[in-house]
Amino acid sequence: MSALARRRIADLRGIVQLAGLAVAEVAGIAEGVHRSVLGTVGMPGPAPGRVGGITGLVYGAIRTLSRGAGDAADGALAAVQAVLPGDARAAPGSRRREALVAVLNGVMGDRLVAAGNPLATPMRLRCGEVLLDGRSMPALEGVGGKLLVLVHGLCLDDGHWQARDAGQCVDHGRTLAQALGYTPLYLRYNSGLHVADNGRALSALLERLLAHWPVPVQQVVLLGHSLGGLVARSAVHHAQEQQARWPARLRAMVFLGTPHHGAPLERAGSRLHALLGSTPWSAPLARLGGLRSAGITDLRFGHVLDRHRHDGDRYTARHDRRAPVPLPVGVACHTYAATRLARRGVLADRVIGDGLVPLRSALGQHEDADHALGFAGHARRIGWRMGHLELLSRPEVGRQLVRWLGKVDQDDAPEGARAARLGAPARRPAAAGRPPPGPTKGEALMSKGLNQKKQSKKKPAKSLLEKRAAKHEKKQQKK
Repeated sequence: MSALARRRIADLRGIVQLAGLAVAEVAGIAEGVHRSVLGTVGMPGPAPGRVGGITGLVYGAIRTLSRGAGDAADGALAAVQAVLPGDARAAPGSRRREALVAVLNGVMGDRLVAAGNPLATPMRLRCGEVLLDGRSMPALEGVGGKLLVLVHGLCLDDGHWQARDAGQCVDHGRTLAQALGYTPLYLRYNSGLHVADNGRALSALLERLLAHWPVPVQQVVLLGHSLGGLVARSAVHHAQEQQARWPARLRAMVFLGTPHHGAPLERAGSRLHALLGSTPWSAPLARLGGLRSAGITDLRFGHVLDRHRHDGDRYTARHDRRAPVPLPVGVACHTYAATRLARRGVLADRVIGDGLVPLRSALGQHEDADHALGFAGHARRIGWRMGHLELLSRPEVGRQLVRWLGKVDQDDAPEGARAARLGAPARRPAAAGRPPPGPTKGEALMSKGLNQKKQSKKKPAKSLLEKRAAKHEKKQQKK
């Protein structure tokens, strides 16, 4: 009960801070419009975007009062929260509350972190109902050494992997656990931060997790939906740069509707932002576009590294200046794209796609060969008449994941396990200093039978006289 009370007070603190921010932003926009109107008639102001006189004092008083009231309320709530025991982040929340917080983090998560807002979501993994931060390992039951890490997309959270289709619950993590024995770990993170920041944090989290996991880890598979696929790619890149140990266990990566080369919706938002800032009348409204989080602006071209992002002009940058980031070598990589249309074409490939991500971007295709990700033909799949969020809820997507990762399991299994799966006896390894054993009796008989069968199919060679007789007979028939 005390943890739940702390959670509610933390939420109230976050709402108070947001209210203060909203008042300040609205006052700033209104004052900016006022300043633009006065500027058109030649009346100067004390500073860009500011008005003077009594009107300026009113706007300043609004900002000061909202800031002061917000700070006072936040301080009082923080004092109450401090005396309550328990961890507010560990308290269970309603599904609606979690979904709203996820949207808030996606839209302005970077601002929440900068302001120290309690509604900012920390990065954690969920195993069943247990939250893991990698620093300590609570008692876990029924876990194995094959780890499936599921990374959600923008404005979503770990609960969105539990989707519904025709009234039935669809959870790709549970499907793969039942079919292939994976232990699903659902990542929860602030999707409004830069992709590179989330990728770096995920890499560090996985490194700590593998060091404390209760059983030896055999495999790690990353499954990313939408923005989560970019975060997964960024995590692998950072891990390789830092020479982390966990990528040695990475066997496969699967991307569902990931905008590898960006999404047109964010590019349209960038153009609108630039358009609003092009006239003095609308320039104050451009501040609304500035509320877009770093996670959203990273979707313009699919940024995954620190050097890709344009912090100075991230709202208006129009040119793709990314360095190529290929898929990791030695890792089975698969992509599942979707389109709301029934066939491929210009609209499906470059504009509509699944409603948010075009087909070419989700398939990793690019005009520049250096940027093309080059997924193998068998590692690509397109869902026709399927939307972006339906990639989480359609059972056929789960069945394809089982086929892909089942093949990874077969390739990853030792020879003895593969032979047992195929119904053949495993070959015993040769002893030290001895040549490898020859074929078993059964193998020798099978080989002999096959050779006899092949020989029986061959026609006996004809002698020279038989060939001449056959030739003469054909001539007589023609006459």
